[in-house]
Amino acid sequence: MGLDRDARPLPGRIQIAGVIDRSEADLLVSLGVNMLGFPLGLGDGREDLGVEEASDIIGSLPSSAVAVCITYLHMAEDISDLCQRLHTPWVQLHGKAEAYEVVRLRQMCPGLGIIKSLIVHPVGIGNLANEINIFEPIVDAFITDTFDPETGRSGATGKTHDWRISRKVVESTRRPVILAGGLTATNLADAIAAVRPAAVDAHTGVEGPDGRKDVGTVRPFVQRARQALARAV
Repeated sequence: MGLDRDARPLPGRIQIAGVIDRSEADLLVSLGVNMLGFPLGLGDGREDLGVEEASDIIGSLPSSAVAVCITYLHMAEDISDLCQRLHTPWVQLHGKAEAYEVVRLRQMCPGLGIIKSLIVHPVGIGNLANEINIFEPIVDAFITDTFDPETGRSGATGKTHDWRISRKVVESTRRPVILAGGLTATNLADAIAAVRPAAVDAHTGVEGPDGRKDVGTVRPFVQRARQALARAV
């Protein structure tokens, strides 16, 4: 059964991206994380784990946690194949997928929830308004993330962006918006108050020096996210 795209299926969700292995996934779930992001199909060899291992982890997740495939793939067939191999109900598109490819993906996988990334540059909302107009009818949610001009990367940069732009995104669309980009337990409350997103996402901001998520970084993030998201409703 497909998702009701006029509903807001993500309010209050807390996503932690970059799951490394099963023990990390188990830790995140035990601390109350209810969306786990698995970056795959990135095109540059940055994957932390393979498709088969990710599929095994996803298959063992409790009903309280939802798996999200985070990918830079941009062709509908490739995205569909990856998501079916993973058995994930959500995909987060960070690649340059054209609108017609997203339409084809919707036709191929009608029950798949599609999150489209909106990359915030330091120049204002600019082309984001046009992207929202194009993709709003065919996706289930948006995620705003940071462009790093030093590395050219979009996502997992560890850097924040102008939250006023993300706030404009929230005000410009009927779809739920996930806020990402340099979020930590320290800045989370301010970010949520400024943007009023439906959900939040963190990756590098909840990792220790060894690159792993641990109790000391994830627990305060989850606690403060719950409190701030509840106030933002």
